[in-house]
Amino acid sequence: MNRRIYIQSVIFGLLGASLQLALFFGLVALLSGGRSAVEQFFTFWYYIIALALGFGTQIGLFSYLRSAVRLREKASGKVLAATGTTSTLAMVSCCAHYLANILPIIGISGVASFVGQYQTRIFWVGLVFNLAGITFISSRVIKFHRSE
Repeated sequence: MNRRIYIQSVIFGLLGASLQLALFFGLVALLSGGRSAVEQFFTFWYYIIALALGFGTQIGLFSYLRSAVRLREKASGKVLAATGTTSTLAMVSCCAHYLANILPIIGISGVASFVGQYQTRIFWVGLVFNLAGITFISSRVIKFHRSE
């Protein structure tokens, strides 16, 4: 494959991870103040970094797959039949773990106490969704390369 596709995918992955971290800090700072955002980050840094890296990995893999499919279509004139389904399922897998990041932040009224009690479990659910998304997209990349 084209070296440019690899570099572009890594850049998109890093941007995705960075944007998720920025979203975390922005929302927590907006709702609870900058100091609280830093405290939350240092309290749960291992979950937050793992979620961001997982999301970035999914974005990078998705970007790679999409670019590789487009390159093949251009070269051969064929359309990969599973592209639409793969794209949809991959993006659902990518974004599903946002719930784990957003719920602790939204925590308004009764949700706050619920989320407070289960915050660590919610992070773990997010990590499982991350792993599932990475596994799914990776399997599509492998399947794509086997069909070449």
